[in-house]
Amino acid sequence: MLYETSWRLSIPLLRLSSRLKDGFEDRQRPDSLPEADIWIQAASAGEAYLACSLLAGLKPAHPVHILITSNTRQGLDIINHFIRDEITGTSGITAVSAFFPFDRPAFMTTAVQRIRPKVMVLLETEIWPGLLSALKQNRTRILIINGRLSASSVRAYRLLKALWRHRRPDLILAVSLADARRFSRIFGPHGIGVMPNIKFDRLQIATDAADNSLRSMLPETAPFLVLGSIRQEEEKSVENIISEIYRAAPQTVTGIFPRHMHRIGHWVETLGRMNMPWMLRSDMNGRTVKPGTLILWDTFGELNHAYGMARAVFVGGSLAPLGGQNFLEPLVCGVRPVIGPYWDHFAWVGEDIIRQGLVIKVGNQQSAVSELMERLRRPEPRGPVREAALKYIHERSGGTRQACDAILSALRAG
Repeated sequence: MLYETSWRLSIPLLRLSSRLKDGFEDRQRPDSLPEADIWIQAASAGEAYLACSLLAGLKPAHPVHILITSNTRQGLDIINHFIRDEITGTSGITAVSAFFPFDRPAFMTTAVQRIRPKVMVLLETEIWPGLLSALKQNRTRILIINGRLSASSVRAYRLLKALWRHRRPDLILAVSLADARRFSRIFGPHGIGVMPNIKFDRLQIATDAADNSLRSMLPETAPFLVLGSIRQEEEKSVENIISEIYRAAPQTVTGIFPRHMHRIGHWVETLGRMNMPWMLRSDMNGRTVKPGTLILWDTFGELNHAYGMARAVFVGGSLAPLGGQNFLEPLVCGVRPVIGPYWDHFAWVGEDIIRQGLVIKVGNQQSAVSELMERLRRPEPRGPVREAALKYIHERSGGTRQACDAILSALRAG
């Protein structure tokens, strides 16, 4: 009752959130959701790619209809693109997407009654009390796939440990023993296992520079630096990195990729006062940019292509205590990424990746500048780096198959 009241009072305030504004009304209309055999919840872009991997890997014996929901427009765009271009009539799968409803219990009860899922797949850390309660009432099989949970999250969830006692999933497959132990502290030890992270499977194919759509737009005479997945809390540090590199190597073309598109406006203002030549990616129109240009990426889906052309890469979310962003993507494209000291969200990758020198971890902004400048001045052949990265990944692959087997088993049991 208290949880229901809290949501009812807070939803009007959530309308002010720039991230929730898109699709706000849809999040309050669970009665519009379609019936589905499997419901997959993918919070944002990263989880949406995992959902696409599951769609590609599922091989059902009988036709299956799947609903994939996401909290963000970026997530839905990724899912819709995959459904449109990759799902065929011979796969035995039909799929649709929608915004994830607000977790108000009244909404979730309606959503589950409309969808009537036999299996619910929650990707990574999607633990919602209202949803879990409604699924339990519907006798839906609940799976957490590719599960990960930070130590700070465990502390928060354990404050309401009694809330989870009757809402535990039927199966949790965590991406590391440490994550499995954290889930067990909330839900108890039963039904918890370990799986390889699906992201290892996704990273086995890198962008081929010969077919890269950005190839004709970047000057051959200038090095290309990518600052990927930059988060709001580290923007000032990244601004300083840009300034120092521009002073030391003014011919460098720099691609700035904010992690969240609602920060584009901030970067437009910032670059406007930095007295450097810059342009929006959407204004490039296929033409080659001049050496020394800063490119603000206001379009989505080209970060891997940029990694495939970069001489040096910094991956954000790591200069402030934010847990890091995906540094495996540039690595599999053949470039050793530079990251800051904070990368606990990717602890599942293993410390060996740093010990082997495949990822360069630095302690601060100035060290990041030094490492990036070294790579801009002395480019490294991509082949050996990519080969070492793929070897590391191959030894840890297989998560997609394990997850798909678990989903199909749950579907048969349901």
